[in-house]
Amino acid sequence: MRCPFCSSEDTQVVETRESDEGDVVRRRRRCQHCDKRFTTYERAEIALPSVVKKDGTREEFDLAKLRGSMTLALRKRPVSVEQIDAAVERIQDKLLNSGAKEVPSTRLGELVMRELKRIDKVAYVRFASVYRSFEDVDEFRQLIRDI
Repeated sequence: MRCPFCSSEDTQVVETRESDEGDVVRRRRRCQHCDKRFTTYERAEIALPSVVKKDGTREEFDLAKLRGSMTLALRKRPVSVEQIDAAVERIQDKLLNSGAKEVPSTRLGELVMRELKRIDKVAYVRFASVYRSFEDVDEFRQLIRDI
């Protein structure tokens, strides 16, 4: 690690601590050259897959966009923020565990629908009605029957 004060590469770790959640390591370091101390933080970099949209374009996975679409479907429903966060985390874990570099938007939509069906049926129907772009009322009725 290079010293931010004198740019020397001769530094020593004086103290190491993990955060309470265990996802960040904090290290106090001392420069052997100028004797100044500084702190560094280490955090694992999580690489989520890119999303391939229906038109073939690709965009980075956006956790805020995922949470926003679920929150919109769950608007005015008796579902806690903790339940939404847990559902978002389950989706994120499935994407990470798949090991894929890209995921089709349709797959992502199906994961969202599965989570919504699990936590609130009305939100599931709301999301499905927009996501699946029903052509007629019979398709919508079939979705409700399937629940």
